Amino acid sequence: METVSSHDVAARMCLLKSDTSANLSPFRSFAGCSLFDSGIWRTRRSFALRKPLAFAVRSVRIAETQDNQIGTIEEEASSPADLLSSEALGQGKVCDRRKTKIVCTIGPSTSSREMIWKLAEAGMNVARLNMSHGDHASHQQTINLVKEYNAQFDDKVIAIMLDTKGPEVRSGDVPRPIVLKEGQEFNFTIRRGVCTKDTVSVNYDDFINDVEVGDILLVDGGMMSLAVKSKTKDLVKCVVVDGGELKSRRHLNVRGKSATLPSITDKDWEDIKFGVDNQVDFYAVSFVKDAKVVHQLKDYLKSCNADIHVIVKIESADSIPNLQSIISASDGAMVARGDLGAELPIEDVPLLQEDIIRRCRSMQKPVIVATNMLESMINHPTPTRAEVSDIAIAVREGADAIMLSGETAHGK
Repeated sequence: METVSSHDVAARMCLLKSDTSANLSPFRSFAGCSLFDSGIWRTRRSFALRKPLAFAVRSVRIAETQDNQIGTIEEEASSPADLLSSEALGQGKVCDRRKTKIVCTIGPSTSSREMIWKLAEAGMNVARLNMSHGDHASHQQTINLVKEYNAQFDDKVIAIMLDTKGPEVRSGDVPRPIVLKEGQEFNFTIRRGVCTKDTVSVNYDDFINDVEVGDILLVDGGMMSLAVKSKTKDLVKCVVVDGGELKSRRHLNVRGKSATLPSITDKDWEDIKFGVDNQVDFYAVSFVKDAKVVHQLKDYLKSCNADIHVIVKIESADSIPNLQSIISASDGAMVARGDLGAELPIEDVPLLQEDIIRRCRSMQKPVIVATNMLESMINHPTPTRAEVSDIAIAVREGADAIMLSGETAHGK
């Protein structure tokens, strides 16, 4: 079987096909390249044989008027080819396709066969498994359904992304949401299984050592915040600054700090093995702090003879000084804006997003923008104007995909 070279990023990462046309596999251009080397792409998964595709990428530029205003989009005559099948290339056909991919998180609202089919037909390119929630049995069911969908069609394929839980500090289970009000006293304890109206447990024993009096705790990516007032050997006492509803297993951040946990935990290794056994297409590795973690995972995958691409999630303050080496070691990156905005000043996130996208494009690495893309649509049928503008900005900056989280996992 003809294969692509390891350096051909576009071919290696082009696991996704458009949902409406046969033998077409659109993939956006990286780093302003007008033309990638022609290559042959075939999905890695044995359950879904695909016809080989030769492809090229048409470059698109934004024309500027004399007063530096953005003008119309023009196609450069020097590179007229789009992503086409071998037959289409031979016939000189050019077909405009959506270049920016859509990653959808599968959760309680979308884990049924009917909903996965609907997501796929609506434009989903990647099904994301969030290993912070659910168990292997539920994720296995999702994988089986995606594979069933892929096997049913010759001209469509949905890739599978396994997103590791990472070294997250999370609150414990609560039978019903706890309403936190501004000025209220509320506590976190390292004693497992505690849940009262004013105290819940956390899953991390060193939480007591990581926080200091005066720190700001951010809950669920900053949806709520609490100020640390005092602590004992097993309890952190806080006052609510910004209230809300505290639900089960919410992510906790200390503003400006990262937890002293390994980037790949024991649970992550179990989930990674689960992904190898099921031949997933991508790992999204949470809270990557340096390139050593990426090399460690790639060495493991090589020992397993597993052809799985590693996407690093940039969401830790510690990762920012090491961006270049982290992205260089990876197969792609994700701008995980929720936790990034929790650990760093939120006003810095747009600048970091632009910088990460620019770095990925310069290295010809795919980049995904994630978190709060269409958050309002969890409960409402239409997005806000700000959300539409946010997505447009991400696309114009050069993002190769946008990711939906709660919008598809538990949205109405």
